Amino acid sequence: MKNTTLCYVEQDGKYLMLLRNKKKQDENAGKWIGVGGKFEEGESPQDCLLREVQEETGLRLTQYRFRGIVTFVSDQYETEYMHLFTAHGFEGERIPCDEGELRWVEKDEVLSLPLWEGDREFLRLLREDAPFFSLKLVYQGDKLVSSKLE
Repeated sequence: MKNTTLCYVEQDGKYLMLLRNKKKQDENAGKWIGVGGKFEEGESPQDCLLREVQEETGLRLTQYRFRGIVTFVSDQYETEYMHLFTAHGFEGERIPCDEGELRWVEKDEVLSLPLWEGDREFLRLLREDAPFFSLKLVYQGDKLVSSKLE
């Protein structure tokens, strides 16, 4: 089982989105996601969040919020616990990302991008400013076959 973080950095009604289009063997290839990645040994969710966002974007987060945990179960990939954050304060200059193309996208346009089906569910919860949540998403291939919100 792997632990990851995912962050939707916010500015002026937009999210910083990452089109995964540079890595070989990328389970997110062709999809738009937030920024984040896998925990390293000894990291807390916040440690991983801060490190991954800076590595992928060059930005240092100054204000962020832990929004929920999303459990991904797949018939193709290892089960994943994703620690979901939003951030609305940062400093620094954005750098190119070696995992894909970074772009600021209007929040109202994000759902029209190629996304994982389950991402639409937690993005809706973020827009509704839902309290901290746990969401379990089960996939067969690229198809979402069940979703359970707690």
